[in-house]
Amino acid sequence: MEESISGFKVRGDWGDVVEHGERITRALRNAGVHDPDHDYGARFARAFEEWDEWRPKAHETLEADVSEKTADQASVEEGKGERAGKEPDEDLKTAGEKLSESYERLENDDADAAVDTWKESIDYVARAADSASRKALRRVEDTVYQNVMTQLAPYYFDNELISANIQQSTRGEGEQFIFEVNINDDALKEEVSGRLTEFEDEIDRWHVEVEKDTEAAEAIEGAEPPPAPEDNSKATRN
Repeated sequence: MEESISGFKVRGDWGDVVEHGERITRALRNAGVHDPDHDYGARFARAFEEWDEWRPKAHETLEADVSEKTADQASVEEGKGERAGKEPDEDLKTAGEKLSESYERLENDDADAAVDTWKESIDYVARAADSASRKALRRVEDTVYQNVMTQLAPYYFDNELISANIQQSTRGEGEQFIFEVNINDDALKEEVSGRLTEFEDEIDRWHVEVEKDTEAAEAIEGAEPPPAPEDNSKATRN
């Protein structure tokens, strides 16, 4: 691993990339970033979950899985309607109801209430248009990103906690990659650096976590699927 002002970098095969992501995830978890009751967790717990979902896994590939996750992560954020769990047609229906209510109040000589309800109707129309346009833009983004942009730029991840990118390297034999991860908080980055150094000193062999085949276990009569590990990485210490 190379450490610089721009982050923690490894060059190697897919296993090296996966291990690098697991080590950084373990270091962050040990620092309390996953725990909302911890100082770091209060700020970064959600961002940590996003990173843990995006980071490369042993059973994934760069071109398919990481490409798709990168496109999802880079897509336009949700608007008010989407955050409220409403589809555009639902907001349009509500807008129509508000407009009818506005006319009723106008007929009852309640002009102020009619205007207020009419404004609510307009707000729902605007929210429906916003949701529809965001959905359409995401479809274009996904297509463009997965089919065009990943041919020109590295696969990347960026939020308030971590900035990371992966690119294929032309150096060496076989598939080689460069994976760089930066912690955006300076104090946390220093702590992670120290923990990564401890891993180098104390962990004899890092066992990359692989996806469990629970279906095979369930197919055996009376067998229980293996329990999910608390952490996404395992290590053997000296």
